[in-house]
Amino acid sequence: MPEPLEQLRVTLKQRGQSFTKARQIIFAALQDKEPQTMHEIILACRGKVDRASVYRSIAVFEQIGIIQRLQIGWKYKLELSDSFHNHHHHLTCNNCGKTTRLPEDEQLERRLDGLARSQNFVMQGHQLEIQGRCQDCS
Repeated sequence: MPEPLEQLRVTLKQRGQSFTKARQIIFAALQDKEPQTMHEIILACRGKVDRASVYRSIAVFEQIGIIQRLQIGWKYKLELSDSFHNHHHHLTCNNCGKTTRLPEDEQLERRLDGLARSQNFVMQGHQLEIQGRCQDCS
């Protein structure tokens, strides 16, 4: 996998977007982190990137596949797409909202692909979120 910032630069350029300092800062706020709310991303960029630029850049990132939105009930969190890290799934606590990354499971991936194929469906991607209570809230 290429260096993440270089991969970001290439992805933006291929889609006719600018590789700006603000976008690099926002990308860094998402890199190697658990899924975050917009509020958390804005706080991570405070003093470096204004709020409006964060919203605009996040919209561009989502539109061109740099980030993905994880629907958690009627709320959502954002994380870098599988293009920037290994595919994984999530555990989400219904009480405190904490989201934890689960490592990829080859057996589960094969089963999901088989389920899709059994319905004559070509899977291009998926998200799996397991909801419950974390250890701290149990």
